[in-house]
Amino acid sequence: MAAARKLFSARGFHQTAMSELAHAAEVSVGQIYRLFTGKEAIIQAIVNHDAESKRLELAKICEEATAGRTTIEAAFVELAKRALSKGDEALSFEIMAEAHRNAVVADAIGGLCQGFRDVISELACVANPALTTIELEGAEELVLAFMFGLGHRTLSRPQLSEDETARLTGRMMVAAVRAL
Repeated sequence: MAAARKLFSARGFHQTAMSELAHAAEVSVGQIYRLFTGKEAIIQAIVNHDAESKRLELAKICEEATAGRTTIEAAFVELAKRALSKGDEALSFEIMAEAHRNAVVADAIGGLCQGFRDVISELACVANPALTTIELEGAEELVLAFMFGLGHRTLSRPQLSEDETARLTGRMMVAAVRAL
């Protein structure tokens, strides 16, 4: 998976041949096919691994807020910080592009986003316990949009530091959820 991350980021999913992937991973093509049915399955494994790791981080943030050990604003600031943390933006864009072309990858990402939605929903209810079902769904969409956008902000040539962006974005997310 490490070799796939590197090659998919640098060359793209469709431009990376299985033979190149095998060479970079120092295994045979056959070995790759013993572990994965194809490149689509490799992308799914990368997405699953990354999403589960992120979901666990978000669940911890949520637990801190719901238990009252941190403020709801601090929890949303932490969400923003996690979204801003340096990842592999090129790989993320490549996976998102593949999800638009490939329903299997799109379904995998959609399913994984449900775990994020569950955590966001809990936090939104802490910020505003009076949310209706439809408002809660809107809050989930808003926060997911913030997180996806923050994850790719280097392309916009940001002027604020990551810390300042996280602080302001966290405050704005709480204000938006409370305004519903």
